[in-house]
Amino acid sequence: MSRTSAPAPVDRPVGTALSHGLKQRHLSMIALGGVIGAGLFVGSGAGIAAAGPSIVIAYAVSGLLVMLVMRMLGEMSAANPASGSFSVHAERAIGPWAGFTAGWSFWVLLSVAVGLEGIGAAKIVSGWLPGTPEWAWVALFMLVFCGTNLAAVKNFGEFEFWFAALKVGAISLFLIIGGLAILGILPGTEAPGTANLTGDGGFLPNGSEGLVIGLLASVFAYGGLETVTIAAAESEHPVEGVAKSVRTAMWRIALFYIGSMAVIVTLVPWDDPDVANPDKGPYVTALNHLDIPGAGIAMQIVVLVALLSAMNANIYGASRMAYSLIARGQGPKAIGRVSGGVPRIAVLVSSVFGFLCVLLSYWRPDDVFPWLLNMIGAVILVVWLFIAVSQLLLRRRTEREAPEKLVVKMWLYPVLTWVAIAGMLGIFVLMLREPGTRDQLLATGVMTLVLAVTGFILQKNRKPAQEPTATAAERTEG
Repeated sequence: MSRTSAPAPVDRPVGTALSHGLKQRHLSMIALGGVIGAGLFVGSGAGIAAAGPSIVIAYAVSGLLVMLVMRMLGEMSAANPASGSFSVHAERAIGPWAGFTAGWSFWVLLSVAVGLEGIGAAKIVSGWLPGTPEWAWVALFMLVFCGTNLAAVKNFGEFEFWFAALKVGAISLFLIIGGLAILGILPGTEAPGTANLTGDGGFLPNGSEGLVIGLLASVFAYGGLETVTIAAAESEHPVEGVAKSVRTAMWRIALFYIGSMAVIVTLVPWDDPDVANPDKGPYVTALNHLDIPGAGIAMQIVVLVALLSAMNANIYGASRMAYSLIARGQGPKAIGRVSGGVPRIAVLVSSVFGFLCVLLSYWRPDDVFPWLLNMIGAVILVVWLFIAVSQLLLRRRTEREAPEKLVVKMWLYPVLTWVAIAGMLGIFVLMLREPGTRDQLLATGVMTLVLAVTGFILQKNRKPAQEPTATAAERTEG
């Protein structure tokens, strides 16, 4: 038997099964709103400051890579819906050590991100209410979303449904207003023409180096799109939900990310200090530039909602990933216990880890906290690489054993899969060249290596069993 088709341990459910409390409207809006994350609203400013108007090219290039990754993930998730998503696929394709590495590194990424988003949201609120301590707001947000995720999955779904609806509505309105302003149709504004695109250093003001930094910033802004394939396992119709969200990913990425970057750099000078200011950011700056009364503060509210939405989604995603790993015998069983259809201990552990990261930002801001941030800096790229390799190996096996499961198919397989892998390896090389990202890559590499060795040792000590699919706890109607 070949290495790629070697049997792996079957998932072992812990406690009772997860519920199927997510309705199709929840999954559709999670897929739509998940594209509009905190990375877009908050992180894009640094990319614009580095790349200038060429940030549009950076987002287009990284967007193409993300589309390929989502297509690959959609193919595997539609064929085998599971709350462990790419971790389950990696285990099936490569081996238990790969599922262990991909899953736990993603859990660390989401749990740390919960704390970072809490800090970002607290800064906004404390700016509105001077004198209130940021840590108190973080604690409040953490309690709210921990409680939401502890109660029932439908609560997570409802919060995300309305959060996503607000984000989609806000960015759509932003694009409409920005488009009217660019055309000179918006009352009280003049068409900017190409002044901001070609002036002040031109389209590439900082040369190719600036474009590279912008490209790296744009790659990490796309993180979080994977949540929809995790949520699909708890939806009413997981296969249809995944297929629909993946098929619409292309126009969503093009419209929301690339479109909004084009609007911003056309309306606002790329070197405006407010663009890279985390307290304002490019969207608020663009609306303030148009002198629309109250528009800037309205967009700041939307940024707050995006951060809170990301907190909610990341607690959910981290807890389900931990549940799936433990159900497959790759973690302490106590954490994976399910009650009322919810892995409540996993929710608590993920939330506590996130809050610990917040405390570290206050206690050790000069050493431990930066080290933690570096450690998760390139995790999303590691996860994408596991997704690509898994799809490369699983596609032929699925075609041979169950071709009817290929509801979603990767374009031009295997050519575009290899193109995506080459793109990821190219980004790793670019990260090594840049001093600002080299430490991130090295720290992530160390964490990945430690997890891989640990997973390999656990794999050696386990008895061989059959290949994992969706667990009895994860299994859904297809």
